[in-house]
Amino acid sequence: MSRPEQPARGSSAPPVVPSIPLNAEPVRQDGDASVGSLVKEVTTHVSTLVRAEVELAKTEITAEVKKGVQGSVFFVVAGAIAIFSLFFLFIAVAEAFNLIWPSQQWAGYAVTFVLMIGAAGIAGLLGYLKVRKIKAPERTIETAKESVEVLRRGRDAA
Repeated sequence: MSRPEQPARGSSAPPVVPSIPLNAEPVRQDGDASVGSLVKEVTTHVSTLVRAEVELAKTEITAEVKKGVQGSVFFVVAGAIAIFSLFFLFIAVAEAFNLIWPSQQWAGYAVTFVLMIGAAGIAGLLGYLKVRKIKAPERTIETAKESVEVLRRGRDAA
């Protein structure tokens, strides 16, 4: 199977994906082909079909992943700007506490620090509780095993 041709950079056209050749099958007379040659022919067609489907899926997924990566770069930049902006928020909160305790400036910064550490601890605990609940995809594993078993039985019957 040849590699799909990639479009020129900046082009919005999708890449060309190899397809299954649709050639007319030669007409056979009754009893012209043996069971072995028919099985070989079917196997070849199924193999070609599966390879073409896998190649198409790889091509489509690759294109979509590239779009996702390009879009996520903007999210990363926005997140970095937001995180650096939080410093100014925390300084403003500390200065607001300093209005309450004008003679002890360190107290406003200490209270702000304790609040930030508390919020980080709560967020970490919630994240841990959510991650702890992650389980294996049992239904997917079960159906995959069933598919393999059906294919094995079908192959043994042939």
